[in-house]
Amino acid sequence: MAPYFLATFPRPHALFAAATSKHSDRPVETITPLAQALKLDIKADIADADYAALADKILSDGKYEGKVLLVCWHHGHIPALTQSLGGQPPQDPWPAQAFDRVWQLDYPAGSTQASGLPVRNIAQQLMFGDQPD
Repeated sequence: MAPYFLATFPRPHALFAAATSKHSDRPVETITPLAQALKLDIKADIADADYAALADKILSDGKYEGKVLLVCWHHGHIPALTQSLGGQPPQDPWPAQAFDRVWQLDYPAGSTQASGLPVRNIAQQLMFGDQPD
């Protein structure tokens, strides 16, 4: 994922992932190569089910305003996390076995407080069997 992300998106200023639990450390594992390539720490101190706390942290901390952030979360909570961040998740149902998507939110200039933002649902298409756009 690191080469794909670096070739496709602007350099992120911060990386977030769901906290490692006894059930999974997949979000941290997924972005570790990117974190190493960029020499950035992964902020992974918020539990998967507490996605609203992550959204509040991002939206209320001025240091993230106007910055590119990457959030890697468990698939089942991404639509609700997206809504907590002010996005309008895509209407199409997300297949249970689809792990190859990037959802991109773009805030209006000078604002992190918005609702109903359109979300770009981007297919990575990195591996055989990945879903097309």
